[in-house]
Amino acid sequence: MRKFDDVGFAALLVVVSLLFGWILWPFFGAILWAVVTAIVFAPVNDRVTRAMPDRPSLAALITLVAILLIVILPFLAVGANLVSQGAEAYAAIESGRIDLPGLIRRVLASLPAWVTDFAARYGIYNADDVQERIASWATASSQSIATRAVSIGQGTAGFVLDLGVMLYLLFFLLRDGGRLIDRIADKLPLQPHRRRALLRKFAQVVQATVKGGILIALLQGALGGIIFWFLGIPSPLLWAALMAFLSLVPAVGAGLVWGPVAIYLLATGSIWQGVVLVAFGVMVIGLADNILRPMLVGKDVKLPDYLILISTLGGIEIFGLNGFVVGPLIAAMFVTVWQMLAETPSRREQPVRDPGPA
Repeated sequence: MRKFDDVGFAALLVVVSLLFGWILWPFFGAILWAVVTAIVFAPVNDRVTRAMPDRPSLAALITLVAILLIVILPFLAVGANLVSQGAEAYAAIESGRIDLPGLIRRVLASLPAWVTDFAARYGIYNADDVQERIASWATASSQSIATRAVSIGQGTAGFVLDLGVMLYLLFFLLRDGGRLIDRIADKLPLQPHRRRALLRKFAQVVQATVKGGILIALLQGALGGIIFWFLGIPSPLLWAALMAFLSLVPAVGAGLVWGPVAIYLLATGSIWQGVVLVAFGVMVIGLADNILRPMLVGKDVKLPDYLILISTLGGIEIFGLNGFVVGPLIAAMFVTVWQMLAETPSRREQPVRDPGPA
């Protein structure tokens, strides 16, 4: 009878938990970023709390206001300008002010003769076909950007609701996060040392993903936007956002943006602009990743590059933009759990104690 009661309670627990997760799913992004932000800014909140130990609510509120002013509001301002520049670029292409076919023709015509002859001989290159494909791809991309800009504008109410839920939850996570983690850890059906290892790995991966991924991507995007603005390239904020986005994906990077633009500048006679862009891209944008990532991420959460790439792309496919955090986090926890299993001695390997004389 006791076993039947335990099985019934376990089944009820699973069903209720699934239903609760189903209810919370529409706010998955808000909850995720509230947890991520609370973990990243936990050291700041701890310092503020130590300054006023008797007023934890006020300390959490001060930290929340600082996050709002330093992080969230600047992001909102940049996002609004990005949507505006995306719509302007689409309108310029539609109206013909940006002549994509003409630009492509000039680039292809500037290629050395041996390159075009070699490609044509082996059927790799056809000027008309390449021009048509690039033009159609650029037009489709601009239409997609414009469509997303319109959808963002139409989803303002939902965005405001998600932002409000995130800030509300973030306040309580900052104030009560330590006690909440302790309560969750006590309920995990694991040995104490494994609980501590999993929770420590979770916090390390979240911080490494934000510091070593998102912050470096934003830095590379900002540097790219600055050099594009300096060289007079149109819509620098739009290019900066694209470089930041591609920098989040391992093995791709911002070079996929500034590289072709530099080739275009060199091919169309803007020699000094192309040379400056290549030098800045290699010496500044590229080195920002190679120097800062090891410093910010550290060795404790270092994953193989191929695993980061696959988990990031898989996370994006399933969770959208939230997959930049969810994918590497799941991959890191997967590696951690299997490492724990490998470090656990099997029963057969444990020495058998001699019971001694009877």
